[in-house]
Amino acid sequence: MTRITLINGDGIGPEISDAVVKIIEAAGLKIDWDIQSAGADVIEKEGTPLPDRVLESIKRNKIALKAPVTTPIGKGFRSVNVQLRKTLDLYANLRPCKNLPNVKTRFDNVDIIVVRENTEDLYAGIERQIDENTAESIKVITKKASERICKFAFDYAVKNNRKEVCVVTKANIMKLSDGLFLECYRNVAENYPQINRREILVDNLCMQLVQNPSQFDVLVLPNLYGDIVSDLCAGLIGGLGVAQGANIGDNYAVFEPVHGSAPDIKGQNKANPTALLLSAVEMLKYIGENYYAEKINNALYKTLSGGKFTPDLGGNLTSIEFTEEIIRHLN
Repeated sequence: MTRITLINGDGIGPEISDAVVKIIEAAGLKIDWDIQSAGADVIEKEGTPLPDRVLESIKRNKIALKAPVTTPIGKGFRSVNVQLRKTLDLYANLRPCKNLPNVKTRFDNVDIIVVRENTEDLYAGIERQIDENTAESIKVITKKASERICKFAFDYAVKNNRKEVCVVTKANIMKLSDGLFLECYRNVAENYPQINRREILVDNLCMQLVQNPSQFDVLVLPNLYGDIVSDLCAGLIGGLGVAQGANIGDNYAVFEPVHGSAPDIKGQNKANPTALLLSAVEMLKYIGENYYAEKINNALYKTLSGGKFTPDLGGNLTSIEFTEEIIRHLN
């Protein structure tokens, strides 16, 4: 039996975690969940939103499913997610963005994989105050990080039968930093002749995404562009509330929804578990449980196709009722 760390988070985290665990169990897959609490609810007892025991659990089990976790404002490290990425070297942020049945959006046929470098670039937050009138932020791009994220994107494309990997930069202006990222992409691409290549500037990409997003397949981007573009792509499929994600390294992988912990609806039986469930589906594919991944994904799609929604998508089902509908469609 596979042992997986389950970080049940705070806010709506425990509710949607329970829903996803029930769905996976109903599908017939046995998982030994190593349940770990983190976030705002554990600060008073343990002095941090990310105790060492959580990190040790992930290191033991290699795989984690993580519900939303609140990072306190004004103290501690900048973000629980950022700390996880740094400590575990989760260098690849994976954001699949695909239309869901009956979820109204401006475009149909959106099926984009955003692969974002997770460890450097401006997003690393290397800054200094030069004087009272001037602040400086340093953009660091390295060959090592650029090559491994491009390789990750091409390997993902091959494994998942994708046809194209498009690199996104601003190399016409930042000729050294983005230029290095682009050069690394070109070098890596030579090893994947079966995958189409494409190069695009980030401003042009954003324009084309809101005109004709279905033309794009896999995007690979430096950290800051990836942060912005992945949320733009989430908007194309219905917003952050249905957007899945993962942070993956060579040794560990953490799968999580993109949305926050929504403390304003905590305990009200309104939370939509779709994003966490889709993240769990991606996790199951990652560990080779493709049969159960497809089975659960099909049940979710049948539920949505039948117009069964929680309030955030315009429906009237409670979280529990929505979960029960998905389970009913597993058979």
